[in-house]
Amino acid sequence: MSSNIGNVAGGHKATLKNPNVSEEAKERSQQVLDEMGSKGELPEQRSGSDEGKNLGNVVGGHKVSIIYYQCAVIDFCFKATLKNPNVSEEAKDRSKQVLEDMGA
Repeated sequence: MSSNIGNVAGGHKATLKNPNVSEEAKERSQQVLDEMGSKGELPEQRSGSDEGKNLGNVVGGHKVSIIYYQCAVIDFCFKATLKNPNVSEEAKDRSKQVLEDMGA
């Protein structure tokens, strides 16, 4: 098997849930998971909590979510500025520049 059993199991679990995967592939993944389970190789099932997870990964994941949300809000705000008739041309020019810099 692979050096990271958790990733292998996760890949097979994803295969089972993927509607674009053939039934044959799903059956094979289920066989592999059954074999891993009978050998005691499957990682423990975790609830939705962060308990037992790598704290760096958990924090990093939350940071990415926050940054993505902030970028979406910023993008929306600068685009709204461009359409607002009560905003000065100088502010609109600055918003255009920020959006260009962001690649939006």
